[in-house]
Amino acid sequence: MTLGEGNTPVVQIAAEGGDLFVKLESLNPTGSHKDRGMAAGVSAAVRHGAETVVLASSGNAGVSAAAYAAQAGITCVVTSSEGLLPYFKSQMLAYGAKLAVFEDPALRTRMTGHAVENLGWYPLANFVLPAVGGNPFANEGLKSIAYELARDLPDAEYVVVPTCRADLLSGIHRGYCELEAAGLIPRAPRLVAAETATGAAFVAAMALDERHAQERAEVERQPSPAFSIGSDNATWQGLDALWASGGSALAVDPLTFMAEQAALARGGVLLEASSAVAVAVARQIVAATGSCVVAIGTASGVKDPPVPPKDDLDVMAAPSLAQLAQLGLPHDQ
Repeated sequence: MTLGEGNTPVVQIAAEGGDLFVKLESLNPTGSHKDRGMAAGVSAAVRHGAETVVLASSGNAGVSAAAYAAQAGITCVVTSSEGLLPYFKSQMLAYGAKLAVFEDPALRTRMTGHAVENLGWYPLANFVLPAVGGNPFANEGLKSIAYELARDLPDAEYVVVPTCRADLLSGIHRGYCELEAAGLIPRAPRLVAAETATGAAFVAAMALDERHAQERAEVERQPSPAFSIGSDNATWQGLDALWASGGSALAVDPLTFMAEQAALARGGVLLEASSAVAVAVARQIVAATGSCVVAIGTASGVKDPPVPPKDDLDVMAAPSLAQLAQLGLPHDQ
């Protein structure tokens, strides 16, 4: 299955001390990097003869799965939580998905698992607790980001990835490993898991000395505007990507990444809050190392736009020509 996903652009944004780039995955067909994974995952489901696919999702993955399932002519069931944003709900329903909403996120995951085990539905994402990662076929589709970065930004020294269960982090890592093993790149860049401070399981894990302790690290995840990332446990696939690449994990607080999201929009790049987390982390790395750093902009800010600063000069009701002219003046005049 394909809707023309991939080959997204890399754009440079202003940063002090080095070069900072953003990979705009927001320009995929449904507006997020999930399209790469769902193209592969739904294709695998069809090859397996599946008539129904199911996944637990808070937004991007559910929208993407619904679109690719619609193209394949099979049923998509999305298990979600109360508080699902209207944009995501309307998109899923427009693509023909069926929604099952649960108050308890853990119950959502358990019921997804029951559907897989008892109804024979094909899983497109994680369905066990504690989480271990998503559908392996879908995750293979994420490797193409590494292929494109190696082509378009070969001097990147760090790749910063918004991280929850680390499907994206792990997929990018495998893509770079394949390129390095084939002799197509001299070395893979360091990978960095970007998290919000409200659920920084990988930061907590990497702060520990022993790997067996890192694998068992847990935190209590709190609500966050960057609702699609952050986790209560660090998955092994993510830790493996960080270990193998000599990478690390960094977290930023909501005030920092929400300010970053607003600043990016004022510079012409509208990203979701989770992507702004990665850019804020990448900005810190650039300032500290002077390196070439790329952040993965996982999805469009159309899905959860920043709140712009209040400025009465920006909005006028039925202005006169003289008042209209004020809209084009610099704000300090």
